[in-house]
Amino acid sequence: MEVYRIDKTATKVVEPLFAHWPETLIYSCLQGYMGSAWADCNQQPKSAQIVVADFCFLAGQPSEALVKNKPPEHRSDFVIMVPQTEAWAKLIEQVYQADAKRITRYAIKKEPDIFDTGKLTAITEALSKEYELKLIDRPIYEKVRQMRWSEDLCSQFDTFEKFAKNGLGVVALHQGEIVSGASSYTVYRDGIEIEIDTQKEHRRKGLALACGAKLLLECMKRNLYPSWDAQNKASVALAEKLGYHFDQEYTAYEIHGYGIKQGRA
Repeated sequence: MEVYRIDKTATKVVEPLFAHWPETLIYSCLQGYMGSAWADCNQQPKSAQIVVADFCFLAGQPSEALVKNKPPEHRSDFVIMVPQTEAWAKLIEQVYQADAKRITRYAIKKEPDIFDTGKLTAITEALSKEYELKLIDRPIYEKVRQMRWSEDLCSQFDTFEKFAKNGLGVVALHQGEIVSGASSYTVYRDGIEIEIDTQKEHRRKGLALACGAKLLLECMKRNLYPSWDAQNKASVALAEKLGYHFDQEYTAYEIHGYGIKQGRA
């Protein structure tokens, strides 16, 4: 079956298939900021796929062609597939077999105006004086992208100009070196999706919490919503310390060999 790329100006045709799916990465694509949309046809599609950054969302009627579809601009052979239904999940398993690892992720409630600025400010001020919090500027952007542990803080913005226009981020410096950060993994019209990373040697020192608090304060200044989606329970706990509330677990698949090893269907 053939798949069709949906032009950024025509994403309304797939919107109904993603209705009631409160995921900001989906918004990023539907609003024309990032990623690409694909479907089984250009008009009144029954199946659709959205690929943004390292995530692939599958909606509507299960389609083997869309499960196998890899946008040409997606260079990595890794992707996290998120099925809308269990039927999609079974098809992912059938197609990718051993290359599909079923995982549980944790959705965090999207609740505007719940953050306590006083509490967030106190968190940043409690950080040890040996660390400095700083917004990501051009030199920091360049350094962040050069280190494996921190590259995802800015990985979805291939130039600083693009990051400066739509992105936002904070890092913690130790003796002038970047050791932790919280930034916009992706962006959409009304906010950002948060990415937080800390260098292994500087973990368990409150850096992720402080960087997250500072980023939330900066988002509030700009009337942006800082969306959070947790990879594990530790991320849920960190989010809750900042004022978020857990919503629900959901199933996803880590795919190794995306576009290379497609299994048998």
